[in-house]
Amino acid sequence: MSVVHLSQVTRGVVLMILAIFLFTAMDATAKGLIDRYPAAQVIWVRFAGQLFLVLLILRHHLGPVLRTRFPVLHFWRSASQFGATTFFFLSLAHIGLAEATAIADTNPVLITLGAALFLGERLGPRRIAGVVVALIGALIVIRPGAGVFTWAAILPFLCALSYATSALLTRRIGAQESVWASMVYAALFGTIAAGAALPFVWTPVATEDLWRFGLIACLGTGAQLCIIRSFSITEAGIVAPFAYLGIVFAAVWGVVLYDQWPDRWTVVGALVIVGAGLYVWHRENRALRAPQP
Repeated sequence: MSVVHLSQVTRGVVLMILAIFLFTAMDATAKGLIDRYPAAQVIWVRFAGQLFLVLLILRHHLGPVLRTRFPVLHFWRSASQFGATTFFFLSLAHIGLAEATAIADTNPVLITLGAALFLGERLGPRRIAGVVVALIGALIVIRPGAGVFTWAAILPFLCALSYATSALLTRRIGAQESVWASMVYAALFGTIAAGAALPFVWTPVATEDLWRFGLIACLGTGAQLCIIRSFSITEAGIVAPFAYLGIVFAAVWGVVLYDQWPDRWTVVGALVIVGAGLYVWHRENRALRAPQP
C-alpha cells in the first residue's frame, strides 16, 4: 500500500511543478499582451480558449461531465480561480513579473493552514518547516522596503488569497468528480464574467499577436488540468510549497522574454525556495516508506 501512496505523492509533486511552469509561461506571455491590450480582453481569451479546447475534447462526453453533486462548490471554485487570474493579470501592468509572482506565491502558507483548518489535513513539523523556509525565500526575493510594496502590490496578494481558496475547494471536491467538470465550469464562469466587459474594451488584435493569444489559452488549459489533478490525488500541505517555484520560473521567463535579469538576492531566495520544496518532498516520501506500527 505504501508503494501506491509513494507513487501518488511523487505524481502530485510532478504535476504541481508542471502546472507552475505552465502558469508562469502563461503569465509571461500575458505580460507582453497587457502592454498593448486591455486586461479584460486577455483574461477573456484565456478562459474562452480553455472552454473551446475542453468542449472540443469532450464533444462526445459532455453530458455526463456536467452532471455534478457539488454545484455550489464548483461555482465558488470557478469564481476564486477567475479572481486569481484577474488580480494577477491586472498587477502585471504595474509590477514586474518576478516581483508579482513572488508576492502571489505567498499562497502556500494560506493553503497549508487552510487545509489544516477546513479539510482536517495534519499540520506536522515537516510541512510547517517547508512552508516557513519557502516563505523566507520569497521574502528574500521581495525584500520588503526595497520598493516592491506599492499600492499595486495588493493585487497579487488578492491573487494569492483567491488561488488558495480555489486550491482548497479543488482539494475538497478531490477525486469524487472528473477533473473535466472543474475545467468546464471554471472556463464557463471566466468566459461569461470577462466577456461582460468586452463590448467596452475590445481592441482589434494584430495578426502577429494571434499566436500569443492562442498560446495563453493552451498554457492556461494545461496548467489547470495539472493543478486540479495534483490537488485531487495529493494532500494540499504536501504540494503547496512547490508553488514557490513560480518565482524561479518567472525569473527565467523575465530573462528569456524581457531581458530582465534577476539580482543576486533573487537567486539566493530562489535556491532557498527550491531547497524547501525538495525537503518537503523527501521527508514525505521517507514517512511513507517507514513501516506502519
